[in-house]
Amino acid sequence: MAPRTTASRAPRKTADGASEARERLLRTASQLFYAEGIHVVGVDRIVAAAGVTRATFYRHFPGKEDLVEAYLGVEDTNLRAALGGARAATDDPVELVGMVIEGIAEDVARHHTRGCPFINAAAEYPDADSGVRRAVDKHRAWFRGALKQVLTDAGVDDAVTRAGQLVLLRDAALVGGYLDGWDNVRVAFVSAARQAAGLEPAG
Repeated sequence: MAPRTTASRAPRKTADGASEARERLLRTASQLFYAEGIHVVGVDRIVAAAGVTRATFYRHFPGKEDLVEAYLGVEDTNLRAALGGARAATDDPVELVGMVIEGIAEDVARHHTRGCPFINAAAEYPDADSGVRRAVDKHRAWFRGALKQVLTDAGVDDAVTRAGQLVLLRDAALVGGYLDGWDNVRVAFVSAARQAAGLEPAG
């Protein structure tokens, strides 16, 4: 029998060149972390659900916290892509503000029915110096800055304060949607967000 070549032992790749096993681990962990919580889901559970070995897991993720950071990275990438899609859909900066608000509402309704993955992760990692908390902080700083830019482009006054208000309203919508049901929260969120963004008068 001929010896196995290096190529025959190489991990399978996805179409974009990523490791298929790594992507499966990340996809499985993301589903479990969001649905059940991070600390309650152990490495053995993830490995079994993803159908890989522990050796494969540790080849891609030195530890569980590295996997958690990768999971948050996916969430960050998805939100950035959604904002990029909204930017590509309109040349009107004022219309873009409204699209961003509606996009947040749609995201909560369809993808984040158990609250904010970043807030949930922060609650499980109280150490502000941990890699997970740094990932959370980096995402939130980007999100606040992105909203500020959208509002600035639309000519809204005091974009910094208004962006901060939108961040808080999104936080509240994610928690309220989980606790009270999104149907009971959506109208209040959209109305308050449009007022905070200067699209509608307060009152």
